[in-house]
Amino acid sequence: QVQLVESGGGSVQPGDSLRLSCAASGRTLSTYVMGWFRQAPGKDREFMAGIVWSTGSTKYADSIKDRFTISRDNAENTVYLLLNNQRPEDTALYYCEAKYNFCIRTAAAAWTYWGQGTQDAVSS
Repeated sequence: QVQLVESGGGSVQPGDSLRLSCAASGRTLSTYVMGWFRQAPGKDREFMAGIVWSTGSTKYADSIKDRFTISRDNAENTVYLLLNNQRPEDTALYYCEAKYNFCIRTAAAAWTYWGQGTQDAVSS
C-alpha cells in the first residue's frame, strides 16, 4: 500500500503560481511512477504530469506542458507540481496518484493509488 497526502491548494488570481505537494509513505518508491491528475466539476479526471521516481523521466499533457512542472524530492518522499501562469480553466481538484513499474500512463484507470485531492481555484 502507498499512502498519498496532497497539500498546497488554494485560491489564486489568473497569472499566479502555486506549488502542490504530495507526501508518499508506505512503500519504497524506486519502482513506482508518480503522477498528478485533475478533475473539474462535471468532467472526467484528466492526466497532467507523471514522473518515474528512479530516473526522473517526466511526461506532460500537451495542454499544460509549458506552464506546469513536476518534480520529486527523494529524501522527503514528496512529489511536487508547480503550476505557473494559472488560468481560470485550471480550477479543479488536483489528485496525486501512484502506480507500480516504470510506465507513465495517461488513463486514470491505470493508476493504483491516489490521495484525497487538493483544491485549486483560479479567479479574478
